[in-house]
Amino acid sequence: MDVNEFLSQPLVARVANNGPEVRPVWFIWEEGAFWWLTGSYSRMEQILVEDPRAALVVDTCELATSEVFAVTCQGTAQIVSLDRARAVRKLTRYLGPEHLWPVRFSAPLDDPATKMVRFTPDRPLRLRDRSW
Repeated sequence: MDVNEFLSQPLVARVANNGPEVRPVWFIWEEGAFWWLTGSYSRMEQILVEDPRAALVVDTCELATSEVFAVTCQGTAQIVSLDRARAVRKLTRYLGPEHLWPVRFSAPLDDPATKMVRFTPDRPLRLRDRSW
C-alpha cells in the first residue's frame, strides 16, 4: 500500500499544536496537504493563527494481524476560506452520502464562520510499517 492509498481511507488524524493540545480530526488528503474543518466552535483556529506549526499522525492498529502503519509529519497550518466541495468530499468519506448526515455535520457548511485548515507537511510523506 502506498501513502496516498493509506491516506484515502476514512482514518482519524491527531494534530498536536502549541497549546500544547492534541486533537483528533477527520481529514482529506488533497493537493499535498491535509484539510479539515474549523470554526468558532473550536479553539484550534486561534491557536494555529498564533503559531501555525503543528505535528500530525495518522495510524492504524490491526490487533488480529498485529499490523501497525503510520504516517507522521510536521508542518505549517493555514486557516483558509471554506471550500464547500472539498468539505463535502471529506465528510462523505466518514458519513456517507450528504443527505444522510446529521444536522450537526451539515449545518456548519452553511455557516460563514466555518473555515478550513490546510496543513502542509515540511517533507514528503512516508507510510511506515510499525508492526512488530
